[in-house]
Amino acid sequence: MLCRAACSTSRKLVPALGSLGSRQKHSLPDLPYDYGALEPHINAQIMQLHHSKHHAAYVNNLNATEEKYGEALEKGELLEAIKRDFGSFAKLKEKLTTVSAGVQGSGWGWLGFNKEQGRLQIAACPNQDPLQGTTGLIPLLGIDVWEHAYYLQYKNVRPDYLKAIWNVVNWENVAERYMACKK
Repeated sequence: MLCRAACSTSRKLVPALGSLGSRQKHSLPDLPYDYGALEPHINAQIMQLHHSKHHAAYVNNLNATEEKYGEALEKGELLEAIKRDFGSFAKLKEKLTTVSAGVQGSGWGWLGFNKEQGRLQIAACPNQDPLQGTTGLIPLLGIDVWEHAYYLQYKNVRPDYLKAIWNVVNWENVAERYMACKK
């Protein structure tokens, strides 16, 4: 339920990034029942832990992610390039996630800049093959899909890792790289 709400919220946010600064932060909703209401099947300690720690962490991470998107992307130029080249931020995210998930074995999913065309592009490189050396694209954002990057936490479920990685992208750095390679 929370993922559906968070994903839906993210889809709505990206086209309206300019208004992120004025958005109210999300808050942890109260449960409509006491933590102990599900005993003896689910004890109060588990309910309290899941609600006050896990659910609260999702809400806090959503707020932090929206703030990061707002800070980095509302600067304009990167967001405009994303819209121009992919149609929307959601489509960029979907395409880069799909390409990254499709890497066989180990490698990288990339958002790169094609200097000749002046456009953003998505690419994948197997193993440790460098993006610029193999495609000519200037690296802006790399997603490491070698199992060592996620195996301890996500085991062999790469799609879960790829869903989570978007919460820690340093968009300020991506925007800086984009501006630098345009010069």
